[in-house]
Amino acid sequence: MVYLFQGKSLILFENLTNAWTHRGLIAWLLWPLSVVYGVLVRVRRALYRWGYLGCERVDVPVVVVGNVVAGGAGKTPLVIALVQHLQERGITVGVVSRGFGRHSRVCKQVTSTSVAADVGDEPLLIYRRTSAPVMVAASRIQAARQLLSSFPDTQIILCDDGLQHLGLHRDLEIIVFDDRGTGNGFLLPAGPLREPWPRGCDLVLHTGSSPAFAGFRAKRALADDAVMADGSRVLLAQWVLDPPHTAKPLMAVAAIARPEAFFAMLKDRGLPLERTVALADHDDFSHWTDLHCEHYCVFCTEKDAVKLWPLQPDALALPLVFEPEPAFWTAFDLHIQRLG
Repeated sequence: MVYLFQGKSLILFENLTNAWTHRGLIAWLLWPLSVVYGVLVRVRRALYRWGYLGCERVDVPVVVVGNVVAGGAGKTPLVIALVQHLQERGITVGVVSRGFGRHSRVCKQVTSTSVAADVGDEPLLIYRRTSAPVMVAASRIQAARQLLSSFPDTQIILCDDGLQHLGLHRDLEIIVFDDRGTGNGFLLPAGPLREPWPRGCDLVLHTGSSPAFAGFRAKRALADDAVMADGSRVLLAQWVLDPPHTAKPLMAVAAIARPEAFFAMLKDRGLPLERTVALADHDDFSHWTDLHCEHYCVFCTEKDAVKLWPLQPDALALPLVFEPEPAFWTAFDLHIQRLG
């Protein structure tokens, strides 16, 4: 059973996302609003193109990773993979992000002592996985400037999300899709599109198993071991072949855009989940003490672990192994070479 929290708002969002998969009654009823939204999107882009709204450059190339559909599609795992790839090539890279879900709007650097409430769960995960400089701010241009001021040796900036944040000039755009593709093809709120598609970009990466159109592909799978709060690792197969906590049933929690995908991956690995808890994306786990989970062995996503471990240190995080196909890296490296 899946337990949904934040009540009617989350259930309403699920109903809306279901409507985005096809052009049914709800989609057509909302279509006039999507027409208005589309006009506003085009006018805003025109104002940037004509110079009425400012688009500012920084002194190093900027790579934006984003999507044109609402909800997560694998942007943050790709950012982590890109950072690690550039680091392996000896390139000094920094990351900027809005830090969605944090309780502050001021510009902040992510450090080893940062908490998700201050910097956001995804920037904190990126920093912990890569050790690259990460700066968060409501304005990406502010974050980029501060990052370059604090880390002047930075050669490339990666922008986690921000595809529609046109105030920061980008030298390379990578758009990510999952199996939803473009859904019913309508703009918000009648469909999932934040802006019209197709549109120009440099690279398209599909993170699902059934791409809806041309682009590079990436594989996503759970790692073979779970991570504990102290950094130690436990083989996931132990809970399938020889469960070490026979007295505790298994439970999974996810506060991501598509929690059911995480639950399905766990079940595909053979884990006998007795309970699953789906929270809203970026949920801060403020209601976690009400769940009475002391009788369960709790599995969570790596993104959620940075928020859950302070509340439940014995929770087990499942890292995501993210592997773009070799052709993607070849194309990406060519773009980076051209940027100089």
